Amino acid sequence: MKVRLDTYRELGISIALVVMIGVFAFINPVYIRTNNLIDIVQQSTVNGMLAIGITFTIITGGIDLSVGSTFAVVIVSVGMLVTNGVPPLVGVAIGIIIGLTLGIVNGLLITKMKLQPFIATLGMMSVYRGVAYVMTGGWPVVRIPREFRDLTDGRVIGEIPVSVFSLIAFAIIAHVLLNRTRFGAYLYAIGGNEQATRLSGVNVDRTKVFAYGFCGIGAALAGMVLLGRLGSGEPTAGITYELLAIAAAAVGGTSLAGGKGTITGTLLGALLLSALRVGLIVAGMDSFWQFIATGLVIVVAAYFEVIQQRLRFQRNKKPVVTP
Repeated sequence: MKVRLDTYRELGISIALVVMIGVFAFINPVYIRTNNLIDIVQQSTVNGMLAIGITFTIITGGIDLSVGSTFAVVIVSVGMLVTNGVPPLVGVAIGIIIGLTLGIVNGLLITKMKLQPFIATLGMMSVYRGVAYVMTGGWPVVRIPREFRDLTDGRVIGEIPVSVFSLIAFAIIAHVLLNRTRFGAYLYAIGGNEQATRLSGVNVDRTKVFAYGFCGIGAALAGMVLLGRLGSGEPTAGITYELLAIAAAAVGGTSLAGGKGTITGTLLGALLLSALRVGLIVAGMDSFWQFIATGLVIVVAAYFEVIQQRLRFQRNKKPVVTP
């Protein structure tokens, strides 16, 4: 039944995406030109990687508000390394380690210091952002080597960027972890009932730390993709990106209460938000409308989850039989 419900949800998102593309194409036929469609997919890669990572934390019943700041720390760190002669592949490896480390720090604050995920990651959001500013003095890192740019967001097949294949690979790894390993089963169990999962013998704290570490890896990959795409990195990078990542996960059917979520749904959510952003621009609307639209998307997605929970409760409610 779980698979069927997930499939229906993802089908609904796909239909909504097609309808939205049709509406924007009707408003302005330029929207469905090849360059625009490639732009939609390319823009969804950064948010997609962030959203996949944050999906892991949300499934556990937590949240990571620091992904945008982790994103910035990785951007300026790797940018400074590769501009000073560090080989691109080594820079990418170091970036992943940085993201993993910052994610693990979040997980330890939550599991060892018993801080609420919202508070812990909200605090670290400010700390990591400050680190990015201190490292650069507030100045951008520029002149990123062409070799690094080609590695992270160059073109490999026609106009398709490397980042698309990187996103697909990351999504496959995430899907396998969630659906083919004990780690994934533990994540869902923790989100469904943490206390029962703990009593069953699962190392809940370690599983949560792994989830936040994986979230940090997603932020690192996304940051390096944007660094290669723009050719420069700023300590201000990633501001509000946590909002977009949460929105993509929520739209994709990940329950903000924990215990539910799929990688396919999250990817569709990221693609839908990217299509919405490009559509608003093509329609001639100010880009600031994206913030309004994103906020509304989160509210609507959360409300649909509430409705589903009510329907599920009513369906499972057994009538009381009186003698």
